[in-house]
Amino acid sequence: MNEEDLKTKIEETRKSMYEAYTQGEDYNKVLKISQQLDGLLNRMVKLKNNCKFVLILLPILI
Repeated sequence: MNEEDLKTKIEETRKSMYEAYTQGEDYNKVLKISQQLDGLLNRMVKLKNNCKFVLILLPILI
């Protein structure tokens, strides 16, 4: 999944969690969506950290 796809999925999941919360859904359902969102956000952090690492090493490799 590229960064744009991941951003889209994060936003969709965030909206889904907010809707579930505001509609008074079961706590476990909101929690499950929240955990999915956490996983997506962690993937974004890893993706961004990997890009920074490559940019730091790129001058060394050239």
